[in-house]
Amino acid sequence: MKAIVCTKYGSPEVLRLQEVEKPEPKDNEVRIKVMAASIGPSDCAFRKGDPFIVKLIYGLRKPRHAIMGTELAGLIDAVGKDVRGFRVGDRIFGISVTSGAHAEYKCLPENKPLVHMPTSLAFEEAAAICDGAPTALTFLRDKAKVRPGQKVLVNGASGAVGLAAVQLAKHLGAEVTGVCSGANAELVRSQGADRVIDYTKEDFVSNGLTYDVIFDAVGKRSFAACRSSLAPRGVFLSTVPSLSIVLNMLATSLFGGRKAIFATAGLMQTKENLLYLKELCETGKLRAVIDRRYSLEQVPDAHRYVDTGRKKGNVVITF
Repeated sequence: MKAIVCTKYGSPEVLRLQEVEKPEPKDNEVRIKVMAASIGPSDCAFRKGDPFIVKLIYGLRKPRHAIMGTELAGLIDAVGKDVRGFRVGDRIFGISVTSGAHAEYKCLPENKPLVHMPTSLAFEEAAAICDGAPTALTFLRDKAKVRPGQKVLVNGASGAVGLAAVQLAKHLGAEVTGVCSGANAELVRSQGADRVIDYTKEDFVSNGLTYDVIFDAVGKRSFAACRSSLAPRGVFLSTVPSLSIVLNMLATSLFGGRKAIFATAGLMQTKENLLYLKELCETGKLRAVIDRRYSLEQVPDAHRYVDTGRKKGNVVITF
């Protein structure tokens, strides 16, 4: 089968399209014929080994998993003898914490974050839902415990995580402010934002407004900079594992008042989370926004585009 292989950290040029052995499912596994996958900033971080914590988790000298990619959608191609929840031909979408989604086939245990696709979604949309929405759900619902009537600000609101966060915060009953460039303001507003701040014209940390939750979906702001914009018991969330957020998280956990929170959301996903998101898709409360589509052969180009930091919503690979 064909796969994108990465054997060392570096620029998109380290990615190679190669023929590799087609995997065989174990007794508790299903084999998925991948129809679509996603590429986001986390994939680029894994390719570059930056921030350094990536190397600590995924390999100091080279990537532990040569085939990257975590979010996928496809068809069940084969099942192990102990599998009970899936059949050959089932349309599924899910998350592989061991990577491997940027290949024509991938085997996963049936008890991992893997569920049947909503009938209303195309494969590309399903793969896109897995990129962004699970992270936003973990931070907003599980960590910040967003409640109706709270004020939530999403920084980086036009990215995959940001757009999902806007939709999910709105679903949870919050008043939502999105921060993005003016060019993406209408897109963010169309996903449910009550207010949009153009960061090229206004800095949300100096406008005097406060929020119950500030979700930095792109890791561009610090807890220290945002502290004065938090309500007395407000929560600052960051998706980027910087040293400062880890130290602030430890410090604020010891006292009452404002909190800083980081979580390895990608490692915390469950079937239950995907089933929750599936229901939101089926009821029209969550939808994917796809910016660009690339073939498997064009994955290096997709990485170059994501590296620009200008993508809107999701970038997907189509098979």
